[in-house]
Amino acid sequence: MTLLDRNQIDRLTDRAPPAPGKELIAGILLAVLVAALAIRSLMPTDALAPAIVTLLFAAGAVTAGAAWLCHARRFRIMWLDLAGSLTFIGIAISVLIEPDQMVGLFTLSHQPE
Repeated sequence: MTLLDRNQIDRLTDRAPPAPGKELIAGILLAVLVAALAIRSLMPTDALAPAIVTLLFAAGAVTAGAAWLCHARRFRIMWLDLAGSLTFIGIAISVLIEPDQMVGLFTLSHQPE
């Protein structure tokens, strides 16, 4: 009976220690929040949402690059999950951006505010 054979159950001592995933995700999201608050004082209000979305996409790309440099398989999966979640948050925020805001981010205006 395979149900009674307990030799194939993983022992807790044989497992590798868990990766600090929750702390890493919270730390990177906190760093993105601090950067977004710093950008808030440097940019006009209309260009704030596109700048934050660009920041999230850049943070996701850097995180994915760090995942490909990581050689441990379980850490690589965690880094790729974090990169995907940053990209997903960026896509969700980009839904709120109007096209005029995006144009205002890339063109220079010579008109006084």
